[in-house]
Amino acid sequence: MQRIGIIGVGEIGRAIVDGLCNGGGASPDVFLSPRGARTAAELSQRYEGVEVCADNQEVVERSEVVIIAVRRQDHHEALAGLKMDDDKTVVNLMAGVATDDLRRTLATGAPIVRAIPLPAVRERRSVTVTCPSNPVVDSLFEQLGGALPVPDEDAFNVFSALTGTLTAHYTYLATLTSWATGHGLAPDAADRYVRGLFQNVGRSLSDETRPLHQLAADHETPKGNNERIRTTWFDPANAAALKKALDDLLADLT
Repeated sequence: MQRIGIIGVGEIGRAIVDGLCNGGGASPDVFLSPRGARTAAELSQRYEGVEVCADNQEVVERSEVVIIAVRRQDHHEALAGLKMDDDKTVVNLMAGVATDDLRRTLATGAPIVRAIPLPAVRERRSVTVTCPSNPVVDSLFEQLGGALPVPDEDAFNVFSALTGTLTAHYTYLATLTSWATGHGLAPDAADRYVRGLFQNVGRSLSDETRPLHQLAADHETPKGNNERIRTTWFDPANAAALKKALDDLLADLT
């Protein structure tokens, strides 16, 4: 079983630990940086085999796979002076930090793999994009819901930009709930209904025999309510604005 280190124990770091340690069977040894001290301490108390290290260098020295999950703007400071031997495998979770940039910061010849795990890795239900394909890293994320290797960072950055739409979706749902309460529905009833409505939509996504545009067509009738909202709110200008936002994000990521 691999020894896994995590530098930067935020929401994604916590989700990875939960996924690795809640799956049944033998869990890997996990070594956490003191960064995110409260979360790291909580995880070490909850799971056998999870330890908090004194500093980032100890995380590296005790691990075979080193996952770096600090914030993009903090990575130079957090990783300064870190000695990374070439026999380690580095997993870079930092959006917008290219492999060449991280390699210069770490001054290492170790394999570096970029990855985009999502919070659902804690339930082992999230497909994680990786770049480039690496048997050690891909095997790790297969345990957490699946790996989707891509050949180059241009493709990887497109996936990274797509990931940036996640909270916009939650805000869309919150806006629906707010609209409903503004028209007299009790907040808890509106919240429950919107959640149930889109949980059912989520389940339909598991049907991979139908492309997304076909799913949309199958859920509306000509001149029906769904068609009306789609054509009056999500019109060409709205779609263009979304694509422009994604283009701008992609430019920043690259």
